[in-house]
Amino acid sequence: MIVEVVLIVVALVGAVLSWHNGLLTADFAPSGDSPGFAATRYAGPWLLLAAVLVAVAGVLAVDTTARLVRDIRGPVGTGR
Repeated sequence: MIVEVVLIVVALVGAVLSWHNGLLTADFAPSGDSPGFAATRYAGPWLLLAAVLVAVAGVLAVDTTARLVRDIRGPVGTGR
């Protein structure tokens, strides 16, 4: 289970880094009558990678939680 927890953390860190790479901001200075502005461009592959990594971390978290609960409660079908 420790390996799964480490993989969850790695997947979430990778998702954050991918998300930051997927948002590209460019600042434009004022020119004549046009005011200055900032434009944001979205890079789809980086955002998709971030979403996939979050999904993988979620599946690992559910699996780890289920294993932990099963270890605490004991095997199913043993009665009371």
